Amino acid sequence: MTRLTRVIAPEAASRQLPDVDMSTDLAGTTLPNPVMTASGCAGYGRELDQFFDITALGAVVTKSIMLQPRAGRPTPRMAETPSGMLNSIGLQGPGIDQFIERDLRWLEERGARVIVSIAGGAADEYVRLAQRLRHSSAVTGIEVNISCPNVENRGLVFACDPLASSTVVEGVRRNSAPGVPVFAKLSPDVTDIVAIARACVDAGADGLAMINTLLGVVIDTETMRPHLGGVTGGLSGPAVRPVAVRAVWQVHQAMPEVPIIGMGGIRTGEDAFEFILAGASAVEVGTTVFNDPSAPQRVSHELQEVLGARGFTALSDAVGHAHRPRESRA
Repeated sequence: MTRLTRVIAPEAASRQLPDVDMSTDLAGTTLPNPVMTASGCAGYGRELDQFFDITALGAVVTKSIMLQPRAGRPTPRMAETPSGMLNSIGLQGPGIDQFIERDLRWLEERGARVIVSIAGGAADEYVRLAQRLRHSSAVTGIEVNISCPNVENRGLVFACDPLASSTVVEGVRRNSAPGVPVFAKLSPDVTDIVAIARACVDAGADGLAMINTLLGVVIDTETMRPHLGGVTGGLSGPAVRPVAVRAVWQVHQAMPEVPIIGMGGIRTGEDAFEFILAGASAVEVGTTVFNDPSAPQRVSHELQEVLGARGFTALSDAVGHAHRPRESRA
């Protein structure tokens, strides 16, 4: 396979960034900066490494991996929407064994920090995935994608039920390596996201990742049928950002001690800064990568510039800053 030349914009290469400590602590694991890829938008890192050095990111969050190889959902799988897109990929992937042998090995040799996203149709599948990853030195953290249908409970999505969520998280935490943080990835399609978040933390989650995509449908007005082969799909992109910021705000307000990884429609450093102010200690950049493969690196630089311009000398000082009490007016 021909390797593309890594593209670095001249202004980015010569940019003088302000002196800001960009390191962030996620449940005892320190990352040099808070910007990561979002699961599902950058494969397993090879694709983006053609455009910039992925080892410069806080971490690479892999596409969600399952126990067995999976072909995914029927085509068409994607649809544009105003300020976003719907995807219906269906967790296509090679399965855990090939992932460890090929992709995780490459990431480790490349020197990237890796947060592995795992998914399953039953609680036991998550446990077995955690067991397979337990002895890998390449794993920086585990993101538990609980926005999957629970095949043992009439297809109910794990993340929409506190008991189902906590069952999965408890199993993953118990079977993961000590010191490797476990992050529960939450769905916005719930009435009370704080209740789900609390159930996950009580079950052993070291932190939370939010939000996953919102469930949507696009109807083709020419064929008068759903556009996506799988009918429903996950809505991502700028359209979901206010929903994601709201979720981060609510959970940080309820549990300020719990580290949060925020995501949803981040295109710029200003967008990322909004999540940080709401209470996120790190962010993931996803959908915009399809238009700008260098976006994670660019967002990281822009965030550092925004922090410096606002007078912050350390990222950690900005986390949750929007929650500070309003100054009383005379």
